[in-house]
Amino acid sequence: MMRRARLAVLAAAILLLVPGFLLAQAEPGELAAQTLGRAYWHVFVGYAAAWILVGGWAISMTRRLARLERQLGKD
Repeated sequence: MMRRARLAVLAAAILLLVPGFLLAQAEPGELAAQTLGRAYWHVFVGYAAAWILVGGWAISMTRRLARLERQLGKD
């Protein structure tokens, strides 16, 4: 019985706190009206360049490790 009472108190506390969080959020109409302002294409270009560099590094490391394994296997 004590466990049910604790669960009921916990559920009541959650229900009392959730509307406070929901009221702090922006109105749905305000969220739809937001824009990024100026174009952020440079951010996307930067991310693309970073991914290309990371991909090139991974391919380079794979090739180097394969070459090293071949050299170690020949000895």
